[in-house]
Amino acid sequence: MHPRISNKEYEYVKEVLDQGFRTSYNGSMNKRLEAAFAEKFGTKFAISFCNGTATLHIALEAAGVGAGDEVIVPPLTMSSTTLAVLHAGATPVYADVDPDTYQISAKAIEKVITPRTKAIMPVALLGMCPDFDAINAIAKKHNLVVIEDDAECFLGKYKGKLVGTLGDMASFSFQASKHLSAGEGGMVITDNEEYAEKLRRYSGLGYGSIGAKKGRILKSDIQNPNYFRHASAGWNYRISDVCAAVALAQTERIEELVENRIESAMKTREVLKDAKWFKEQHTPDDCVNSYWGYAGKLIDDSIKWEDVYNKFVENGGPGFYAAWKLSYQEPFLQQMNLMGREKYMPLMKDMKFPMEGLCPVAESLQPRLMLLKTNYYDAEELNRDLEALYKTVKYFN
Repeated sequence: MHPRISNKEYEYVKEVLDQGFRTSYNGSMNKRLEAAFAEKFGTKFAISFCNGTATLHIALEAAGVGAGDEVIVPPLTMSSTTLAVLHAGATPVYADVDPDTYQISAKAIEKVITPRTKAIMPVALLGMCPDFDAINAIAKKHNLVVIEDDAECFLGKYKGKLVGTLGDMASFSFQASKHLSAGEGGMVITDNEEYAEKLRRYSGLGYGSIGAKKGRILKSDIQNPNYFRHASAGWNYRISDVCAAVALAQTERIEELVENRIESAMKTREVLKDAKWFKEQHTPDDCVNSYWGYAGKLIDDSIKWEDVYNKFVENGGPGFYAAWKLSYQEPFLQQMNLMGREKYMPLMKDMKFPMEGLCPVAESLQPRLMLLKTNYYDAEELNRDLEALYKTVKYFN
């Protein structure tokens, strides 16, 4: 058994398999997952999804975001955030990031607001989070919806509050690299019943008989010839019961899983503390970093990212991740390859994203960021990698 998985995951998956995917049972594990997740975060509603991009897309749809609207996003993150905006038919607008925390900057957000701005989608990047008080103040001033993208931040905190409880809606991912994983899946939490109703309906094929807390369609409904199924258009974004079973077990173990990453990050920090050429991601005193990864930046221009990477691998390390190319630098936006949809998106038709100059801080950070893994489940493996890192630090010092 992999150390990331406990007997609980096997037990819950077996429950699903023993039921034989009978319609009368389908969705029961999802209901348990949603109840456990809502309780863990102290929110009224939790709606499960097939992945953490569908979550963002439907959150935007629930907020009424569509063609002609703009959504402010950070450029320094995985491009799913931008893609979700495009799925909703809206236009992504990029606000620069803080040079020390790497999070979207409230001051930069203020600069790019226009009459077309409908929502802000801040990302809690790498286990940390942005300045939500400042972001929420801007949102209130301009009547904007705040949708948190917290795929990389489970149980992180901002001023004593759990990240995920600070905006109007919050999205989480259960993809394989995340703190809590079911291989795939996702969740949106909110205290707003109107949003919860739309989240459920739009992700469940628009069925009229489901709602904020009711995810199952009754057999008595669908066996009735007079039953009108679809109250609105919708997508089939529901999580499978098998994934829900694994996610439920991991939700019940989430403190253990997050603490494991924090411990790995602290040991990595200890090795890197004397690296004169490296500066770690800043965590403000009023925040708790859940360390999806241990991140920092090269601060010595004479040392190249590739040289550090290669030396680490040469010393027996597994390598480390670079930051994603900024979303507006990716070919799909540079070449406006939106599969033809750009013809029907009024603000995107003639838009050109510059390769450089749009978000100078993010552009400076991206090639210098080092993202080291924290998802270790074997002490021997961690110690071996830390030894390789120690040798690398010593070499470049």
